[in-house]
Amino acid sequence: RTSGCAEYPIVLYEYQPSRKAEHAQAFLKDFSGWLHADGYQGYHKLPENIRVVGCWAHARRKFDEALQTLPKEKRQESPAATGECYCTRLFQLEQSLADLTPEERYNKRLELEKPVLDALLAWANEASAKTAPKSALGKALHYLREQWPYLVRYLEDGRLELSNNRAERSIKPFVMGRKNWLFSNTPAGAQSSAVIYSLIETAKENDLDPYRYLVWLLNNAPGLSQTDEAWAESFLPVNAPQECRIPKP
Repeated sequence: RTSGCAEYPIVLYEYQPSRKAEHAQAFLKDFSGWLHADGYQGYHKLPENIRVVGCWAHARRKFDEALQTLPKEKRQESPAATGECYCTRLFQLEQSLADLTPEERYNKRLELEKPVLDALLAWANEASAKTAPKSALGKALHYLREQWPYLVRYLEDGRLELSNNRAERSIKPFVMGRKNWLFSNTPAGAQSSAVIYSLIETAKENDLDPYRYLVWLLNNAPGLSQTDEAWAESFLPVNAPQECRIPKP
């Protein structure tokens, strides 16, 4: 999906039978820029022109999971709580910068958030030497240090985000559907579902009524596709007629 700063948002799904890195590489073959992602190693094998940006929500969750393994009376002063507190501080600072321009946010992040990041890394390196690697805290620290080059990459541009939550939210409708009526029983069915979901979620992102947008699309696309090679562009959300748009309050 496009980032939050996109003028015309797009949500695009694709089905593949596995999570092999080659699928992401094929899908993104013509893309160059930043890619928000979780910590899946397959994304780290993409070409250098794609700069993967890590997710602090995933990093914070690892410390929270470590915290939940402790008795309640031992949580507050634990190293797991310290790690979670550092991550939470980043989110608090980021929230305070939400209304700034990308340029202003870039500068403020260097001023306010980079010192927190530097302190967190120093603490993590020290804590790792004292922590069993296979413990919940050890796994959280390993994840943080292993993902560090990607986690700090959001500092490179004010348009980048602290987490991958925008993409996580976009996959939720597909996941909820899969839970409610089971997954498609053929690859072709799964790919068809991906196409329909792409149309519906992109319509919603562009303040279109999904039903009206699909009706307009299905009524007009078959005919135009027979006479115009660039027919698909005519049916992008930005070109949808007024009757497809959700009235603004």
